[in-house]
Amino acid sequence: MAVVAERVDRLEAALADFTTSVGIEFNKLYNVQIQTQKGLQRLQDEMREFKDEMREFKDEMQTFKDEMHAFKDEMHAFKDEMAEFKDEMAEFKDEVRADQEASRRERIEMNRKWGDLANKLGTMVEDLVYPSLARIVKERFGQEPRDLVVRFKRRLPDGRREEIDALAVTDDLILLNSTKATLRSADVESFIEQIGRFREFFPEYAALPVIGLLATLSVDDSVLRYAERNGFLVAAVGEEVMELKNGANFEPQRWA
Repeated sequence: MAVVAERVDRLEAALADFTTSVGIEFNKLYNVQIQTQKGLQRLQDEMREFKDEMREFKDEMQTFKDEMHAFKDEMHAFKDEMAEFKDEMAEFKDEVRADQEASRRERIEMNRKWGDLANKLGTMVEDLVYPSLARIVKERFGQEPRDLVVRFKRRLPDGRREEIDALAVTDDLILLNSTKATLRSADVESFIEQIGRFREFFPEYAALPVIGLLATLSVDDSVLRYAERNGFLVAAVGEEVMELKNGANFEPQRWA
């Protein structure tokens, strides 16, 4: 009996230990389940928040897309307006260019008619050359004339006479002018001879070099080239009443 009682006691003790162990493990399992449920709840809450944020993001993206679409429409409209503006500007420039060209032709034609009238009246030098002489000297030589004279006449004691059509004097040079209604090669040769006589008739200008200027209503290219070969500037009727017809790099001869 004692042996049986001992075995019963051990069995009861083992059962008690088992019960205790099972209770502990059950508690652990229960705690794990509780934590898992809490974790799942947090995950669900976070997923719900994420879905709400995604929905909000989609709404914002849709708004952005709508704004971009509106912006593209505005850009298309702006491009169309710019294209229309460019066309209008091109038309305006063409009109301005046409008006400028028409005004230029009218101005040249008016100057020519004025030149023809002055030629008929015998006042080409006074009406055409003289008003342009100071400007030509300023533009070509960068100097202001200190003397401007037209119809400059001189008689020597021996009776010989000389008349200069126009004369411009600066501190460094003399611009001597001969004006012809129609300029011919013979006029170029006559001007060379006149320059050769200049210092004899006007010795007060002996210290300054002389530059020759031939002026006319219009000049033939062959005569212009001939005058240039002899070192002369040539002026004819243009936009500014009288304007030089020489090339930009032409250097006139300075007669000592």
